[in-house]
Amino acid sequence: MKNGFDNDKYLKIQSEHIKERIAQFGDKLYLEFGGKLFDDFHASRVLPGFQPDSKLKMLMQLADVAEIVIVISAVDIEKNKVRGDLGITYDKDVLRLRDEFQNRGLMVGSVVITHYKGQEAAKAFRNRLKKMNIKTYYHYTIEGYPSNVKLIASDDGFGKNDYIETSRPLVVITAPGPGSGKMATCLSQLYHENKRGVKAGYAKFETFPIWNIPLKHPVNLAYEAATTDLNDVNMIDPWHLEAYGKTTVNYNRDIEIFPVLDAIFKGIYGSNPYKSPTDMGVNMAGYCIFDDEACREASRQEIIRRYYNTLNAFVEGKAREDEIQKLELLMHQENITTDSRAVTTAAKERAAKEKTICAAIELADGTIITSATSDLLGTSAALILNAIKYLAGLDHKVKLIPKEMIEPIQQMKVEYLSGNNPRLHTDEVLVALAMLSKTDENCKKAVEQLTNLRGCQVHTTVMLSEVDRKIFKKLGVDLTCEPISKKQKSLIG
Repeated sequence: MKNGFDNDKYLKIQSEHIKERIAQFGDKLYLEFGGKLFDDFHASRVLPGFQPDSKLKMLMQLADVAEIVIVISAVDIEKNKVRGDLGITYDKDVLRLRDEFQNRGLMVGSVVITHYKGQEAAKAFRNRLKKMNIKTYYHYTIEGYPSNVKLIASDDGFGKNDYIETSRPLVVITAPGPGSGKMATCLSQLYHENKRGVKAGYAKFETFPIWNIPLKHPVNLAYEAATTDLNDVNMIDPWHLEAYGKTTVNYNRDIEIFPVLDAIFKGIYGSNPYKSPTDMGVNMAGYCIFDDEACREASRQEIIRRYYNTLNAFVEGKAREDEIQKLELLMHQENITTDSRAVTTAAKERAAKEKTICAAIELADGTIITSATSDLLGTSAALILNAIKYLAGLDHKVKLIPKEMIEPIQQMKVEYLSGNNPRLHTDEVLVALAMLSKTDENCKKAVEQLTNLRGCQVHTTVMLSEVDRKIFKKLGVDLTCEPISKKQKSLIG
């Protein structure tokens, strides 16, 4: 909960640095935006004080010269990849991003489907975009990418890709998530622009890994934890070390692709303005950390959170065992366990004592509140009520929602809606609480505390229903769950 990152300083020096990079090139600059352009909740978790929309605020200062191209991988479309922080598939997020950008006065020029090799789901998505009058292009899978430089930088490599028509000097390449093919899209465009006689440049705005903090700093390890499905690995940039004799941090995909970029730039200019992958970047985040230990601890917590999320995904058949193993290795490097997360210990201790499903929340002041499943309420619903009662200064014994109001809702769920679980979920409790807040002062005080749950940590001793997970997400709570389904829990007791 303790801030360690100066967001105002970041906005100032980052925007200045991007403008300097734009001025380096002539006709056009392709600026790859790594991570989330807005809603960057990972950055806000590991760099407490970072605002999720910081990069968007900077881009809006350049709105009159910029256009946005959104990139999505055909592989991600085909497997219905879900954006973990929002719970929606990448293809749906493309449309959401487009609407969000346009609502803020930013121009969205087109969508590019990368890694294309005839996937039916990708074809269907392109047809859907065409019906919405959204320009859409295909970029194809290139055999030997990124090592076969001769093939990649040829008419049989990038030359086969559709040329993306753009109209503004700054082209921002963004995507719903990592591994979408943003850099390859930029490099492909440099190849095509060169053939058309256009002098174009490339720069990379990637928040993580942070190049000027140690390789094994928890902030950088948390980035590896966030990209286990891509098997990204942070590395010392060998090109930068050779060119300048200075140690900087980058990641494997950028280091592997650098020879391609080097070859393309030499074809355009006769020389490459960048001597290393680190040179390509414009990230100033490392200069804005003012409390290193606060960021280290926040990042350790993020690694544990990612570990639990991956365990849950594995149980659901959505993650691989090697992803779990990598996260366990990262935790070992930082000398942390799941018990290093305070709410995890609190929830498991109460569950062991009461022999039922339990949950715990850590509030902003460090107070930990717990809850247990009852005949009336699920543990998540009970936890929210317990937490907001505490924040409102109400006695724990106060019953915000009377039993006689809960029972008719339970009857509706079981008798009329054929439900198996009569206990109220979080959404049902919040609706009931909102209705009572019109006439009950205690309920009104409690409802007003819901915003103070944002950024709090929660752990439950079983995996939650989709309804409860979404409510916690909307409340801005960082949730982890033991990798046990409620069905499994009922069998093992």
